[in-house]
Amino acid sequence: MDKSKVNVKRGFATRAIHDGQGADPRTGAVSVPIYATSTYLQDGIGEPREGYEYARVTNPTRTALEENLASLEGGTSAHVFGSGMAAITALLTMFRTGDHVVCSNNMYGGTVRLFDQILTRYGIEFTYVDTSDAKNVERAITPKTKLVHIETPTNPLMSLTDIRAVADVCHARGVELSVDNTFMSPYFQQPISLGADIVMHSTTKFLNGHSDGLGGVLVATKPEQAENFAYVQKCTGGILSPFESWLVLRGVKTLAVRMQQHEKNGRAVAEFLAQHKKVKNVFYPGLATHPQHELAKKQMTGFGAVITWETGSLTAAGELLKRVKLCTLGESLGGVETLISHPATMTHAAIGEEGRTKIGLTDGMVRISVGIEDVDDLIADLEQAL
Repeated sequence: MDKSKVNVKRGFATRAIHDGQGADPRTGAVSVPIYATSTYLQDGIGEPREGYEYARVTNPTRTALEENLASLEGGTSAHVFGSGMAAITALLTMFRTGDHVVCSNNMYGGTVRLFDQILTRYGIEFTYVDTSDAKNVERAITPKTKLVHIETPTNPLMSLTDIRAVADVCHARGVELSVDNTFMSPYFQQPISLGADIVMHSTTKFLNGHSDGLGGVLVATKPEQAENFAYVQKCTGGILSPFESWLVLRGVKTLAVRMQQHEKNGRAVAEFLAQHKKVKNVFYPGLATHPQHELAKKQMTGFGAVITWETGSLTAAGELLKRVKLCTLGESLGGVETLISHPATMTHAAIGEEGRTKIGLTDGMVRISVGIEDVDDLIADLEQAL
């Protein structure tokens, strides 16, 4: 990363708009160009211009995005991939047969599927614990443990992990900590400042913000991490395309203002749901009734826009999801439009009924990612659907 282009002392919104995104030196274009090229002219043997040789290895649009995301998360480098799952896969390439990873027991179902059904074939071992208690993490660490990987808040039960406490446990045992920061974005949560060694995102979600491109990122804090992640990009080719890199750059420019509106709407929707007679329970760290509300106030600067609630049954959830008109029933989250989903049959279908029961995910739960529409319209839609 070209550190001369990054100034972490400037405000977040300023960095989101400017870091990595200087005007094009040739034309003065204020938007980073989409460099749609597979290869580059070289001036001679071993003389690539600006270090660009082949697009699988490096691309100027991708470089701009990586510099930008490293700045926003406070890391030393960032490395973007074709999806969030590709980023997590790249993270796990640091390990080999016999290595052990401790994970949150309440993670995105696709992550669990990758770990249990793919990576265990290569002899990597995984232990799932309730990371909301740092003592559980400490007990799970063995001499073979190389990494603790957490989501906070978790998907979809919105359980929090004390990042600082778990980081302290990890570092005392010589273990690295990676944090999936997708739900909060770097605007509301800065895991590296709390001790995390690696941060990952599905850029598909809030970073992109417009539901029009897949992507993932790993933000590193150490040279050896950066070297490994860059080498994985080169060797496996699971990179983010120039066009989708540009889409995320475009999205990040408005990240600060979007997240402010997402959270303002999210709080209002959470309060509405919490008071509704047909809603059994609401999972949102911004509510004073959330068991980790105080931790949320300590390690986050906002509560985000993802809310889960209990309708009581699969039938009730199904009826609700058929009746919504403004809210969009579909997979994913983090778009400017409000997205509503059924975790048991969508995001967490892969872990099976037994797995869902273990973490307390019921068939009656519905998850909503509150968008930036007029909040009165969103509440009216939920009111009629309920």
